[in-house]
Amino acid sequence: MVTILTLTLWATIVFVVYNKVGFKEIHKSYCLWFSKGYWLKRYNVVEAAAWTAKLLVILPAIIFGKEVIWAHFITLMTSALLIWVSEQKLLPTLVAFNSLWIGISSFIIIRYYIG
Repeated sequence: MVTILTLTLWATIVFVVYNKVGFKEIHKSYCLWFSKGYWLKRYNVVEAAAWTAKLLVILPAIIFGKEVIWAHFITLMTSALLIWVSEQKLLPTLVAFNSLWIGISSFIIIRYYIG
């Protein structure tokens, strides 16, 4: 039941937002992933690695209730790199979110090894 409700809520929100933005625009955005030029920019590579690392932290915790400690080391690195290479998107929300994520991962790593 939780899975069905979650998927329904997700699909509804995504549909509303995609409809507002425009499905053609969303499609063009996703098509960038398949463009060689997109992956030649270091920011895009680091951003993809950072989001993948964050998924490695979040999904096992949500689905299995398990902490993947080594994934926090990766998020420390990718969050720091994302701030460093973000001259293209030096948005305050991006900097603040990744700075906060560094703090969260630091806390979890220290808690795991200390106590």
